[in-house]
Amino acid sequence: MSAVANLLALLVMPIVLPGILNRVKALWAGRRGPPILQLWFDLRRLMRKSSVISSASTPVFRLAPVVVLVTAIAAALVVPLTGSRAVVAFPFDFVWFAYVWTLGRVALVLGALDTGSSFEGMGASREATFATLLEPVLFLVAGALCLHSGARSFEDALVPHIDGGPALVMWFASIIALSIVVQVEAGRIPIDDPSTHLELTMVHEVMILDHSGRDLGFVQLGSAIKLYTGISVVAMLLAPFRSEPGLVAILIHLALCVAITVGLGLIESVVARLKLRVVPQYIVVALAAGGIALLSMIGRGGHG
Repeated sequence: MSAVANLLALLVMPIVLPGILNRVKALWAGRRGPPILQLWFDLRRLMRKSSVISSASTPVFRLAPVVVLVTAIAAALVVPLTGSRAVVAFPFDFVWFAYVWTLGRVALVLGALDTGSSFEGMGASREATFATLLEPVLFLVAGALCLHSGARSFEDALVPHIDGGPALVMWFASIIALSIVVQVEAGRIPIDDPSTHLELTMVHEVMILDHSGRDLGFVQLGSAIKLYTGISVVAMLLAPFRSEPGLVAILIHLALCVAITVGLGLIESVVARLKLRVVPQYIVVALAAGGIALLSMIGRGGHG
């Protein structure tokens, strides 16, 4: 039941959550906003169109969108998307999760560089800089969670036991760190603004300017899956107990994901985008939080 529920959530929630986020931002601005399922309508339209590819590009550009989508799905399979069990779980699968996410980012960066565009090259450079600071955060948080719980898989490590002061510090710091990870990976405010069209300040959006048709659809769907995956990880930490498989537990987890999405929408509505030179400093906050989480667990054994 858990595997089926995860797969169904993987089909539905990446479409719904971006719609909810955009609707919250629109309502805050006094507008009606797009439909909740706007991403689905966009994907249907894009899948009916062929891609326009420059003669100057190589197969790297053509493969990048496919790699982005496949890696997003592969990473999501090891995360408990419905709050109980993941589709696939194995020892140290969080290493798989981190590096598969990184592989998708590398493909997108290489695809942007392959166009030969100076604007997309700037976006790729910024993305690579952010990734250098962001990648250690996942390992610091995963190490802290594993040290505390004694778990060796993602689905078990994400259910910490708040049994003391150090555990509370670890739990709180992990939530802060992973929340920033979600903002960076999804290209959301205050890191990036997906609605901007000013190439000089864009990061994610400027890297996909040359993608069109099905390729653009693959990139957009991959980004939506990464957003849901990251939100689901944070939702697991915000409900630090093992949920028994069942419809009620699934609904509670999905409702928590929706609540986090609404929170992200509110943050984006009241917080301005950071200047590019400040973004690395913001990511360092996640790095410091991950370090605090790990240090709080140093010298402490797991529960076994």
